[in-house]
Amino acid sequence: MQIEQIYTGCLAQGAYYITSNGEAAIIDPLRETKPYLERLERDGVNLKYIFETHFHADFVSGHIDLSKETGAPIIYGPNATCEFDCISAVDGQVFNVGKIKIKVIHTPGHTMESTTFLLIDENGKDHSIFSGDTLFIGDVGRPDLAQKAASMTQEQLAAILFHSLRSKVMTLADDVIVYPAHGAGSACGKNMSKETVSTIGEQKKTNYALRADMTEQEFIKEVTDGLLPPPAYFGMNVAMNKKGYDSFENVLNLGMRALSAVEFEAAAEETGALMLDTRKNGVFAKGFIPQSINIGIDGDFAPWVGAMIADVKQPILIICEVGQEEETVTRLSRVGFDNLMGHLKGGFESWRKSGKEIDTINRISAEQFAKELKVGESKIIDIRKESEYSAEHVEESYSRPLATINDWIKDIDSKEHFYMHCAGGYRSMIAASILEARGYRNFTEIEGGFNAISKTTLPKTDFVCQSKVL
Repeated sequence: MQIEQIYTGCLAQGAYYITSNGEAAIIDPLRETKPYLERLERDGVNLKYIFETHFHADFVSGHIDLSKETGAPIIYGPNATCEFDCISAVDGQVFNVGKIKIKVIHTPGHTMESTTFLLIDENGKDHSIFSGDTLFIGDVGRPDLAQKAASMTQEQLAAILFHSLRSKVMTLADDVIVYPAHGAGSACGKNMSKETVSTIGEQKKTNYALRADMTEQEFIKEVTDGLLPPPAYFGMNVAMNKKGYDSFENVLNLGMRALSAVEFEAAAEETGALMLDTRKNGVFAKGFIPQSINIGIDGDFAPWVGAMIADVKQPILIICEVGQEEETVTRLSRVGFDNLMGHLKGGFESWRKSGKEIDTINRISAEQFAKELKVGESKIIDIRKESEYSAEHVEESYSRPLATINDWIKDIDSKEHFYMHCAGGYRSMIAASILEARGYRNFTEIEGGFNAISKTTLPKTDFVCQSKVL
């Protein structure tokens, strides 16, 4: 028996590849199927089943394409209604894979079809669980995402999750290994550990939601407290996972269309496509196509694309470093952004050489910021998450998280200058590109963000009155 966790850091997502005696199972696969097919061929095994722990909200699964390529059936737990061929298993149903067994344990709460898969080894011993978004390392799945579909409140779903965990998961032996669908950085929970593997016993000791003395009401309160609104694209990804989607190969072909600078400009004007620039923030700041939005491929690219663009049907034109075209298309497809119009042939340099208009971002170093800042007079916007801001921030700065930019951008006085930063420059450049695309030029972005600012002598504090307005 072999179990491999295939972890994708950009999505903080874990897929699982399991083999036994010439047969294989894959759990929660990513959109692109080629790596799985190559692995199956290399290992000389047949894919027997594709298991899905639930209808994912934060990425588009590769289950449909993988099933078409291999003939392996797609297995969901109870309550799953697909608009494609799938098996909605019953609670307790067992599937054989080589010499091992995979048992369906229905664990609703995160969603009503959420299922944990228990792997029973060749000796008949409970070995590990693939817990999807039911149980994470240090956390449990948020119960607010399926409210509309389930016609329930988040509190009702949380109560169901409480009983799923207590009656189905926590009754397993302490040495059973826990393999979750996500780790730190995912928006599917709020307190996930950076670790991606644990045991039932360890989680009973350390996971706040699995305390032995916890009441149902305490669980509901703690699990629902502090939940941030889910990214807008989540519902669209759920729909794609339930209803189906275009094949990855078709999406790749669309994105790999190379457009000259003239063709690229014409496509942008004719289609109203969003121009997405995936270069590093420092490179983008020095020169970019006017109206383009920067979301760097080297950061949490896919989640921020989903959060900022939101509508998966939005036409997109790609600007990236030469050689990164396929990687960019792949990452976009993972979160359902399939309406790709092509990419700029030769990257940004081809646009520069064509003599077309170029824009820049007013970016300065943290040291220059410290020299320019007039305490009590200069306005500073901190676009990190509220939790980051609460821990420490520049004195008298305002908390305006990037995720809510569409809410606070309208409050900006276009005649008043402000400084803007995040933690390291990745998110503040996203914000800067959005601001410039909407006509705001009255700001200065800080290179290196708070990480660099914290090394200066600027006064910092852990509290500021937020009653003031921008």
